[in-house]
Amino acid sequence: MLHSLSASVMPVIFLIIIGFAMIKKVDIFDAFLCGAKDGLKSLFSILPALVGLIAAISMFRASGALEFLTTLLSPVTRLLGIPAQIMPLALLRPVSGSGALAIVGDLLTSAGPDSMVGHIASVIMGSTETTFYTLAVYYGAVKIKNSRHSVPAALCADLTGLFVGTWICYLFFR
Repeated sequence: MLHSLSASVMPVIFLIIIGFAMIKKVDIFDAFLCGAKDGLKSLFSILPALVGLIAAISMFRASGALEFLTTLLSPVTRLLGIPAQIMPLALLRPVSGSGALAIVGDLLTSAGPDSMVGHIASVIMGSTETTFYTLAVYYGAVKIKNSRHSVPAALCADLTGLFVGTWICYLFFR
């Protein structure tokens, strides 16, 4: 029942869009081409920021800086009750979603999905954002050069996700 409902949602949405376009007498193919052209313009405008971000992430991980920061922050994280295995995820998540997902996969494989580390990693992955990636994409698309308070506010939200996510996991899974 549920599978057949979910399989029919997209065709129904397409039919509604086509029907609405026919009622409004909009040339659907022309609108599609215009949207595709604008999408490609956006892609080419944000591509340099994305390439730079991916290169920076690769250098950060390959240089050993991620492990160094994890070790440096371990006394503080121990005091706050954040498992040391979580710190690479917490440090990489604001920069790279795919890198963070790889770390979560490693944590779930090594510690187990039902472990406290697995629970915390899953909650953090779901409650934080790829801050720098998102800002690079969206601000790059509209050519915003001065992000003002966006970065500090977004990083505060990521820290909140880290601390509150850890606290909630200890509250519910202990």
